[in-house]
Amino acid sequence: MSLSVVTWNINSVRLRIGLVTKLLEHWQPDVLCLQETKCPQGQFPAAPLRALGYEHIAEFGQKGYHGVAILSRRPFLAQSVKPFCGKDDCRHISVTLAAKQKPVTIHNLYVPAGGDEPDPTINEKFAHKLQFIRELDEWFGKDCVPKGHEGIVVGDLNIAPLEHDVWSHKDLLKVVSHTPIETQGLLKIQKTGKWVDLMRQHVPPDRKLYTWWSYRARDWEQSDRGRRLDHIWSTPGLAPKCQAIEVLKEARGWEQPSDHVPVIARFAS
Repeated sequence: MSLSVVTWNINSVRLRIGLVTKLLEHWQPDVLCLQETKCPQGQFPAAPLRALGYEHIAEFGQKGYHGVAILSRRPFLAQSVKPFCGKDDCRHISVTLAAKQKPVTIHNLYVPAGGDEPDPTINEKFAHKLQFIRELDEWFGKDCVPKGHEGIVVGDLNIAPLEHDVWSHKDLLKVVSHTPIETQGLLKIQKTGKWVDLMRQHVPPDRKLYTWWSYRARDWEQSDRGRRLDHIWSTPGLAPKCQAIEVLKEARGWEQPSDHVPVIARFAS
């Protein structure tokens, strides 16, 4: 049984529900994981999604900020949420799907952005981000994937860990999302959980790869000053079945776009 999974920071699902349905109609993934839904619990715009066959929706949202959701054409065997840093701020949701050999647990994450100043002593948002990374590392070293399951991690992790995940490694070393303390922390999480970076499995680390382009850029496409903030990882047993990764850069040019673009992973049976 093949599986296609998309991750996308939509930056308000109600504002951009037309873009969501456009994606689902054209690319028809099995699962779509959204971050930054900005939608209070119970107000998720489910009707147009169910009309397209995405009848199974797990959402965890709040007014104004954050929020995550998973839409699926396949039923969930289980779903759950996990709080981090003593905050109930809607940054994680997971579901488990039946599969041919082993069930697959999908974790959808929205890691804190961290503000502008990369100093936790003066920037509470950056301190929160670093604490989140530490707690995620501890959890991924224990039981985030049930025994006998395969696992997938997707989401806006708000960190571009490798040199060619940003337009200029030198210029961004002191910019939040690419500072050494963040990048080393994310790479440690990968190592702790034995996760495989599927995007870099298909695109060599010496090639530029971005999923986010700032709204501040007057001509984002021409300047191409992007960062790879969105990620798809899997457990080692599932990684060889990932046949393709596609970054839908064209979505950044859609009308009233998110500053992130969807990323698709396709798995063989």
